[in-house]
Amino acid sequence: MTENAWLAPTPIADFDHPSLATLVESRGWRQLSTYDKIGAAYAFVKDEIAFGYNRSDDLPASEVLRDGYGQCNTKGNLLLALLRSLGVPARFHGFTIDKALQRGAIPEWLFPLSPSRILHSWVEVQHGGEWLELEGFILDEAYLSAVQRRFPERTRFCGFGAATPDLRRPQVEWRGRSTYIQREGIADDFGVFTSPDAFYEARGTNLVGPRRWLFEHVARHVMNRRVRRIRQAGPRPATALTAGPSIAREPAPRPRP
Repeated sequence: MTENAWLAPTPIADFDHPSLATLVESRGWRQLSTYDKIGAAYAFVKDEIAFGYNRSDDLPASEVLRDGYGQCNTKGNLLLALLRSLGVPARFHGFTIDKALQRGAIPEWLFPLSPSRILHSWVEVQHGGEWLELEGFILDEAYLSAVQRRFPERTRFCGFGAATPDLRRPQVEWRGRSTYIQREGIADDFGVFTSPDAFYEARGTNLVGPRRWLFEHVARHVMNRRVRRIRQAGPRPATALTAGPSIAREPAPRPRP
């Protein structure tokens, strides 16, 4: 595989879209070192794109940017596009995760409708002569902090969109190494893909048919309202989850640059 394959735009990694080009130029990211380019794109997707549920996994990066929120797959679409726009080679790695990881973020009455294994991905970035795995961008700081306040005594934790060996000190900040927030919930490993487009073409999206319609038009709106309430709430008793090793608003639009 040539390096050009890790740098090319695609229909999903559409960094040639005017909205992404404007974002990159307005932030001055092109003038940064490679390390800081990765950090700037990563921090933007992590904390300026809120955790939430879009209408589908295979959205173009420009649509995720317009939404202002996303989950593992959609925020990954955007991060990969931004990295490539900055000349940083990036690729996709596909998985499934156990749906128990979503318990708490998904209302209990909706939980049985979710597939037992949910399509998941992270972005791999080439830096310092190696491929680093970036997954810690999924939960924005405000949401993750709210979950930490709910469960102040917990270390190993699964639920509310996180699966980590240490909830108090998860490895989510860019410091030149891999980052994770859901890795402990991984079930199936589908390997590396040149682009998100190739991943979704090979593995599809999480829901099809009537379930997809129900998710797009009803369930995700309920889930996003729940996520917003969690983000805004204070501490609560940690009685709903167990400390297993591998489980568990629409967000208000953020101002665009």
